[in-house]
Amino acid sequence: MDATAAPATTHLLYLHGFRSSPGSAKALQVAHRMRTQHPSVVWCCPQLPPSPRAAADMIRRLTDDWPVQTSAVIGSSLGGFYARWQSLRAGWRAVLLNPAPFPQRDLARYIGEHPVWQNPDEHIFFRAEFIGELETLAADIDRLARQHPATPDRLFALLSQKDEVLDWQEMTTFCAGGSVLDLPEGDHAISDFEHHLEALIRFLRPAR
Repeated sequence: MDATAAPATTHLLYLHGFRSSPGSAKALQVAHRMRTQHPSVVWCCPQLPPSPRAAADMIRRLTDDWPVQTSAVIGSSLGGFYARWQSLRAGWRAVLLNPAPFPQRDLARYIGEHPVWQNPDEHIFFRAEFIGELETLAADIDRLARQHPATPDRLFALLSQKDEVLDWQEMTTFCAGGSVLDLPEGDHAISDFEHHLEALIRFLRPAR
């Protein structure tokens, strides 16, 4: 991975996963690192709506004026799926944390109301029509990935071999061509994320 050849990251977007929020442990750790050691980096970690189409529209609205060469996105789980889409459509570098390769398939069994992990008093409602919205984004990813295959300097992934939610081999295929750090004992949440944060920072090279 020759991330040193890439320009320093000046704008960083973090996308959380299904039923998650900007208050997730990984999001908070990256936010703290940016705030304390890279304060010049523009940081954005929005609360994503449950509708994939609305989430995509929000991502566009928040970042369409960001510089292509120095912007990057981090995504976890479903946010990793969105991050792959955003990186391909916008030409950004991406960090994927146990990304969901097929949310259009896997989330079909989660139609209904669910509490947010970080605040059980908050709920989201995942509607049946959201599956079609995910299928549209998946088709965009497939089309764009054929035009712009992943390379080690454009995509970095942390993948847990013992992920209890997603299939590790499917995630590996989803990240093919990029630089992948396999975590033999990792779980879906990447509970030891603090031990891998430096690898992520080396890839992104955030501006000071």
